[in-house]
Amino acid sequence: MANSIALARNVLDIEARAINGLKRSLNKNFDDAVKFLFNCSGRVVVTGMGKPGFIGRKISATLSSTGTPSVFMHPAEAIHGDLGLLKREDVVLAISNSGETEEITKLLSTIKKIGAHVIAMTGNSKSTLARHADVLLNIEIKKEACPLNLAPTASTTAALAMGDALALAVLDKRGFRPEDFAFLHPGGSLGKKLLRVRDVMRKGKDHAVVSEKTNVQDALIAITRSRSGSCTVVDKKGKLVGIFTDGDLRRRLEVDGRDLLSESIVSVATKNPLNISENKLAAEALQVLRDRKIDELPVVNDQSKVVGLLDVQDLLKVGLV
Repeated sequence: MANSIALARNVLDIEARAINGLKRSLNKNFDDAVKFLFNCSGRVVVTGMGKPGFIGRKISATLSSTGTPSVFMHPAEAIHGDLGLLKREDVVLAISNSGETEEITKLLSTIKKIGAHVIAMTGNSKSTLARHADVLLNIEIKKEACPLNLAPTASTTAALAMGDALALAVLDKRGFRPEDFAFLHPGGSLGKKLLRVRDVMRKGKDHAVVSEKTNVQDALIAITRSRSGSCTVVDKKGKLVGIFTDGDLRRRLEVDGRDLLSESIVSVATKNPLNISENKLAAEALQVLRDRKIDELPVVNDQSKVVGLLDVQDLLKVGLV
């Protein structure tokens, strides 16, 4: 067991040094690569054989999820017809530690004829791949973490780290926002965490809004039509005055039992209710609902005008509850 732990620590040390070594190799080439990807009007076509291929798939996925359209192209399949997916406006990101991977070097002349640019990610700056690339990203390592110095380990870690650095530098240059990330991740837990209140709130016919002069009967009709459990009360400028729920009605009836249908909604609504901005995260709204033990929140915009209603059921539908 002690030997296994010692070996594991050594592996992690070697891979950590490999990543740290990349910082010293960064130069203008990295900035040029970022510009190529940022200005790419087509797609970033990532290719790599074997273990670098698996790393390439992950880099391609990271690029796509952060606003840079990308696909993975298997080099062995490419030399048998899949190069047809490549267009002049594309940028090829080719990954090969040796820079001499046969399946990749065979692609280079055709890629050049098509007119696509090539970014090489290799540990051999004098290799065939490096010489034919428009931009070289050096991912050279001193040794693999494998005790035999054979299995791709530190080299693939370095490639993955460089790919992440590249993708995130492009993300930053693109001005990619949390909203953009959420838009591209509608089904994932990360996307759900970044959903805004405006993305899940009720609006239009699903949100009952009444004026201060509305009576209780008409307010109840509006609630029924919207199929919700409340209505938002606004003034003539559309600003929030109160909220009226079926709970408010029951509590009022319990107190005096009078016929309330003809009364003004303002007399029975909860005035100056807790509300939330449409720009807040839906996860923040959920916390407010839980802390205050309520089910609904009027939603307002930057001008304090009512734009919707957030119900705990809406958060349940998107999987936040």
